[in-house]
Amino acid sequence: MPQLGESIAEATVVRLLVKIGDEIRTDQDVLEVETNKATLSVSSPCPGHVTKLLVKENETYPVGAILGYLEATAENIKRFGLDEPAAGDAADEVAPESNGQASTEGQKREVHPTIRGLPVPANATGASYMTPRMKARMAELGLHAADLAGVAGSGAAGRVTIQDFEKFLTNIERSKSSKASTMRVAVADAMRRSWTRPLATVALPVCLDATLAHRKTCNPRPGPALYALRALAVALSENSAPAGRLVGNKIVHPTSIDVGFAVEAEDGVLVPVIRNADKQPLLEMTERYNELVELARQRRLPLDATGGSIATVTNFGTFGLTWATPIPLPEQTLVLGMGAGRQVPSWDAKKGQFVPVMEANLTLSFDHRVLDGGAAGRLLARIAALLAAPQDL
Repeated sequence: MPQLGESIAEATVVRLLVKIGDEIRTDQDVLEVETNKATLSVSSPCPGHVTKLLVKENETYPVGAILGYLEATAENIKRFGLDEPAAGDAADEVAPESNGQASTEGQKREVHPTIRGLPVPANATGASYMTPRMKARMAELGLHAADLAGVAGSGAAGRVTIQDFEKFLTNIERSKSSKASTMRVAVADAMRRSWTRPLATVALPVCLDATLAHRKTCNPRPGPALYALRALAVALSENSAPAGRLVGNKIVHPTSIDVGFAVEAEDGVLVPVIRNADKQPLLEMTERYNELVELARQRRLPLDATGGSIATVTNFGTFGLTWATPIPLPEQTLVLGMGAGRQVPSWDAKKGQFVPVMEANLTLSFDHRVLDGGAAGRLLARIAALLAAPQDL
């Protein structure tokens, strides 16, 4: 039984379209099923002939249940990427009764394929459906679906049952725990909402020699993240489409280039915002940037420097990291990351030899609904080009 919808956990067979011994072709409809939303067809994954049917009309089966067997040639098994069943598998499979339980007349329980080698068991074909009772219990405790990621379900097709949930809670009570800070809970909630979107990351190594040389001539000296912030702002001022947000079937473009930057504070991260970052030269915003860093560490950010930014810059290089895939805030499409600089050999065509340069990885994580890899790559390349000419920032 295939997964017929995100919230569909089972379906009722309403009509068998084939019988034992029939020769069938790829994608031929073999039966019709009814869910609480629609009547749909289930088709064959490959050509072959029907050797066994394990279902009856007007009975209900969970997602992942074995419906029947086809005998296929070795060539087709390989061609369609199917797993050849081990000896005895067919005998172990049974058709569950209409109440979802396996027959007790000398038959074994239904065996579902599982993915091996994971920290917790995971069904290869499992439903993500949660019953109203489960949702109510979770809401009562202030829990989210992500909190149950480590629970192996014992229900139909790997569904987490209320019994699994209560056992999970009992184990939590027995374990050592500490109360999460308000900051930690806020960050967790933001990341959970961010992860409801398809996110992707592209990266590019950039030479920082020009940036570092320019920095030595400045007073006060801008930090590397401020150079990246200004370069991002200039690039977005030339084309703000990459920072748009998808709302329904519309891309909402930003009205101003307000860019935030991540500051580690207490048990989390705050994101102060520099307004109209495309209209302020780099040196003019250095003082304001340094001031906001200190205020963020004290958790005393002014209201005009919080929220409403269209992108964030984070310098994970301060932790000695050379590579990371930061996650954009829920209301943003982009986050630009900068890794730690390292001296690496680079080929100098004029000198005909390798010379040492200071290089760092730039990463750009983005909402893939709004941006594709090509557009993200072009934006990142433009940022790299601007960092190579810091005097123009």
